[in-house]
Amino acid sequence: MSMKRTNVYADPEDLALIKEAAKRRGIPEAEIIREGIHLAAMANRVWDEPLDWPTFEGSGEPVTNDEITSVVAKRAVGG
Repeated sequence: MSMKRTNVYADPEDLALIKEAAKRRGIPEAEIIREGIHLAAMANRVWDEPLDWPTFEGSGEPVTNDEITSVVAKRAVGG
């Protein structure tokens, strides 16, 4: 993957946190900054089509994990 260089301004406190995290993880600070840029880009992305999330009909009462798993599994196989 090719990358482009850019300059950004950041708070000194944020840079200190990045430096600590990079040292702790044993990776370059730039890698953490790239991860942050990617997360911000994805969080602000506008999708062409809405996501097809499963919907649940019911009484409004809480459902169990087993009930959710059953409905999701049925939708996954086209049921």
